[in-house]
Amino acid sequence: MTETRAEAAPGGPDTGGEPFGLRRVDLRGRLGSGDGQVSDPRALLPRAPLDVEHATAAVQPVCDEIRHRGDDAVLEATERFDGVRPASLRVPAGALQQALDALTPDVRAALEEAVRRTRRVHAAQRPVDTVVDVVPGGRVVERWIPVRRVGLYVPGGRVAYPSSVVMNVVPAQEAGVEALAVASPPQADGLPHPVVMAACALLGVDEVYAVGGAQAIAMFAYGTESCPRVDVVTGPGNVYVAAAKRLLRSEVGIDSEAGPTEIAVLADDSADPVHTAADLISQAEHDELAACLLVTDSEALADAVDAELTGQVARTRHRDRITAALRGQSAVVLVDDIAAGLVVVDAWAAEHLEVVTRDAEAVAARVRNAGAIFVGRWAPVTLGDYLAGSNHVLPTGGTGRHTSGLSTLSFLKQVHVVTYTEAALRDAAPHIRALAGAEDLFAHNEAVRLRVAPEGPTLDEA
Repeated sequence: MTETRAEAAPGGPDTGGEPFGLRRVDLRGRLGSGDGQVSDPRALLPRAPLDVEHATAAVQPVCDEIRHRGDDAVLEATERFDGVRPASLRVPAGALQQALDALTPDVRAALEEAVRRTRRVHAAQRPVDTVVDVVPGGRVVERWIPVRRVGLYVPGGRVAYPSSVVMNVVPAQEAGVEALAVASPPQADGLPHPVVMAACALLGVDEVYAVGGAQAIAMFAYGTESCPRVDVVTGPGNVYVAAAKRLLRSEVGIDSEAGPTEIAVLADDSADPVHTAADLISQAEHDELAACLLVTDSEALADAVDAELTGQVARTRHRDRITAALRGQSAVVLVDDIAAGLVVVDAWAAEHLEVVTRDAEAVAARVRNAGAIFVGRWAPVTLGDYLAGSNHVLPTGGTGRHTSGLSTLSFLKQVHVVTYTEAALRDAAPHIRALAGAEDLFAHNEAVRLRVAPEGPTLDEA
């Protein structure tokens, strides 16, 4: 999930009439390595550009000001970009409790269930320390240590994402992080959205800041009078949040540079076009830069989905935003068979991938690159956004080829603890001497020789 750029009003252009007509990329008979063939289809697949470099130039002075001037610079940036100057950066504890008390019973129950399911999954991710006796007297213990303090970013603007509170906070808690701080943009009253505050209170997080955008990332990375610096920053956001993460990753650990949301649906003729169209629309609703890809070996399904989009988009509240996304960087990709479709979805490495085919579990098991995989007709991406138990903070922009989504592991460090006896060090000494000599590192060998054979010849004397 990513931060919505603007909240469209009900209404907008009617898309009724002729079929919606997603652009089509026909790769039938073209995937291969010969002349005229496509060996890497990425260049042919649409995706919204994320100009982080341009945004970095814009956020650099903001971050520099916050580094040197602290709270005052954060407040000034908040007033400049959000149009409101909070009375204080940190949200009063009373406001958090008031928001929780005002939460409607159905939303509270839904949040509690989302927390329960997400906690079950993320608690199971916590690795155990391992002990390896490498040689007699030589042991390496692999410890997993939580970072001490984290900054969790929850996007805001005109749309509230309490689900992102759950997705950030729960894995940090399950990792055993000592101190958690949440930042979310202020509304007109100078406070984050009340449902976001309520979700924080529900999870026991009492350090919440009314700060959004790049200024929130800089506040976390550098620390200010109100907010001590953190070790890791996580959470989705717009291009300026991504730019600040890139700029400040030498100061603070980050999860990823999340871009606009994405969905790919790998489907054959067994898929329901009504469901497929609805799933594409559900992600297009996030952002006019959202990318939606249907990869199928069934031209009949593609035609049926186009027809469904026409009617469903016309009935949707945010149809301006949805239409922009579907017209902009979305497509149907036609392939010869599902094996070819797997080549395409692995190349695109979607944030969210639905597999809706015959033998969907077997097909999904062959996928290598995706942020999260949703298998079969009863597992839409929307389930993962809220209540599957999985995490919805996922890699975008094709980074799923090498990057994982947010998890308990995101807040843990792996540390090796080495213990050797004198005898075990003596046994290793000849090998260390040989390798130190090969690398011309005299002092490395001396650090061992002086322990086990202080009267013996030095490396240079041998």
